[in-house]
Amino acid sequence: MWQIDGVKETCVEHISRVKYLGYSFYKYRGKCRFRVHPKSIAKMKDKIRELTNRSNGWGNEYRALKLTQFIRGWVNYFGMADMKKLLRDTDEWLRHKIRTIYCKQWKKAKTKFKELKKFGVEEGKARICANMRNGSWYCGSYFVLQTAFNNKKLRELGYPTFTEFYLKICEN
Repeated sequence: MWQIDGVKETCVEHISRVKYLGYSFYKYRGKCRFRVHPKSIAKMKDKIRELTNRSNGWGNEYRALKLTQFIRGWVNYFGMADMKKLLRDTDEWLRHKIRTIYCKQWKKAKTKFKELKKFGVEEGKARICANMRNGSWYCGSYFVLQTAFNNKKLRELGYPTFTEFYLKICEN
């Protein structure tokens, strides 16, 4: 193994301990396969937290645009990796974050009720959801918000999904 200024240039390691350009490797049925390294996953989640931060002063349209740009670039870079389950889980987490953002933006119960009615929620369920006193993260997982902000509605609002981009470019 060569080291120049503390950086490993070449090393001989077991395949499961190698990280190269954000990928890690594993053997499956005698073949070497790619997966996204856990450090790369952590960086991706940190970036999503940054992009969905409510204190950055962005509107929902601009936030959706920035998320689309990030997701497209990330999936294109890591497109060779096996990551369907990772992307499904990340999409679920991202949808929850987006629902929470909208719930937090509608500060008053009256506004929540009015906006939920716009999204097609029946009056009784909208009233219950609008008057909930739980935190916004809890309300983001409430079934009324999940049905109001389903995948189709979020796509209409401009929010992308990792899985959608991945399935366009991958053959796995």
